[in-house]
Amino acid sequence: QVQLVESGGGLVRPGGSLRLSCATSGRTFSNYGMGWFRQAPGKEREFVAAISWSGSTAYYADSVKGRFTISRDNAKNTVYLQMNSLKPEDTAVYYCAAAPPYSTMRSIRSYDYWGQGTQVTVSS
Repeated sequence: QVQLVESGGGLVRPGGSLRLSCATSGRTFSNYGMGWFRQAPGKEREFVAAISWSGSTAYYADSVKGRFTISRDNAKNTVYLQMNSLKPEDTAVYYCAAAPPYSTMRSIRSYDYWGQGTQVTVSS
């Protein structure tokens, strides 16, 4: 089992920044690829970003490319999502998730473990 706890969400104005964190415990963090997904009201959960188990490869949805950066610190068992130039359409609950290595990182079905989510609201 892997436990994941997100933090760092909140209310921010358009153009602002937030950094989400996902702390993990349980099985060896470095064995897992990590992803961030989000779900807005009335919409399906969608892929945002992912990072390979080694941290060598990152993946981004087109809608966030150039604005969001995913990173991981295997010594701290934590993955981060730095979100810059936030837009109202980024408003959603953000979830982190863990997938076995060499998974298809953009696919929600690759992920075995999920956090409880953290709310991000972008509004003036």
